[in-house]
Amino acid sequence: MRCSAVGYHHIHDSSFQKKRPGGSSDWLLLLVKTPAQFIIEGEIIHAKANSYMIYSLDTPQHYGADGADYIDDWLHFYPDPEELELFQALSIPLNRPVYIGNIAAASAIIRNMCFEFYSAHLCKQESVTLYFRMMLYKFHEQEAFRYSDTILTLTRHMPHLLWIRESIFRWPEQEWSADVLAREMQLSQSRFLHLYKEAFGSTMLQDITDSRIQKGCELLRTTNLKLPEIADACGYASVPYFIMLFRSKTGMTPHEYRKAQQTQR
Repeated sequence: MRCSAVGYHHIHDSSFQKKRPGGSSDWLLLLVKTPAQFIIEGEIIHAKANSYMIYSLDTPQHYGADGADYIDDWLHFYPDPEELELFQALSIPLNRPVYIGNIAAASAIIRNMCFEFYSAHLCKQESVTLYFRMMLYKFHEQEAFRYSDTILTLTRHMPHLLWIRESIFRWPEQEWSADVLAREMQLSQSRFLHLYKEAFGSTMLQDITDSRIQKGCELLRTTNLKLPEIADACGYASVPYFIMLFRSKTGMTPHEYRKAQQTQR
């Protein structure tokens, strides 16, 4: 990826509109932090705050404020074949706004890209390229972990809830206690579980199970560990219970899954 210009947290008033009927001679990525209006093939699209938009080469561009101040990060770039393949592999939509709910991680990457691009660092282009690819993966992750559109994202509880969920998927084998986590947040257990479900659209128990089965799939694909060892590594003392959950999530037993993976190599 070759970056031609990058900007972080640019603020415009409610009259801001950008019109490029012929598009631009490069690609444009926008991280929109406020409600925005896009006009695509004559249709007005109202995008929520915390959305992104990627305009491909020579695509008409018309976007701007939607009744209030407009704030965005932006990047003008030329993708390499590797990035074009990555767009497809990660199902990154082009030429339409995509709401992702939590834009903080992507915006932090843009900030780092901005620092690198305008620095005197010898490897700044390589660094910017790596940051860009990381951002595409973050978009893909955010699609999979779509957060509910709720006022909760603006409250003091959200950073702690995000850390808890990320920890569950990072260390699925641990014994996760809703009671302990609720006390850490100075909440009742019922309130904690309600906020968790409201934030992520899934229960804490569902996420624990999903994270453990994901780890089981990884171990079955990449190791020769026996089933009791895999069940234990995923946090389950009972092998039959692990098999039952694995089948309910994947539609096959661990043995069938491992065999299917081996035939694909």
